[in-house]
Amino acid sequence: MEYEMKDKMEWTVILILEFGRKYGLTMKQAFNYLSRFKGIDFIDRYYGYVHTQSFASMVDDIAAYCRRYGGALK
Repeated sequence: MEYEMKDKMEWTVILILEFGRKYGLTMKQAFNYLSRFKGIDFIDRYYGYVHTQSFASMVDDIAAYCRRYGGALK
């Protein structure tokens, strides 16, 4: 299924913002962390699933995913 780029970008920006809020990071820090530890790749690849989940759930899931790639936020 194809998704509008605008919708995908808006959802991703909100997730990054929520991730940053939970971990006390600025938007830029949150993006850099998620990018470095493959979270952005995961979101892009599995957007069809992730955008149907709550932001709180996805923040926790993405954090766990990033930990598998060396991320240290707990």
